[in-house]
Amino acid sequence: QVRLVESGGGLVQAGGSLRLSCAASGSTSSLKGMGWYRQVPGKQRELVALLTSGGSTNYLDSVKGRFTISGDNAKNTVYLQMNSLKAEDTAVYYCNAYRMTPFYNYWGQGTQVTVSS
Repeated sequence: QVRLVESGGGLVQAGGSLRLSCAASGSTSSLKGMGWYRQVPGKQRELVALLTSGGSTNYLDSVKGRFTISGDNAKNTVYLQMNSLKAEDTAVYYCNAYRMTPFYNYWGQGTQVTVSS
């Protein structure tokens, strides 16, 4: 099993910054990658940023240039640095980790990010 615990959410003014952290524990050696999703009420959960075990990254178009995903392998932790935050970034942010054999998604409990405008 893999357990994911997010932290770092909060309330911030538009234009400000936050850094989210996700600590993974358990059978982390089986993971193919980790990422961050976000969701607002009534909307589809969307991928914000992805970091694969090979080090490649992928970002939602609307956050490119503002958000950066990174990881600390020794600590089994992934981060999402969010700069130049906008009101439309307000959402619950979820850490995700996945394995391929067999395929399975693990999810954190979510952390609220609220950006005031």
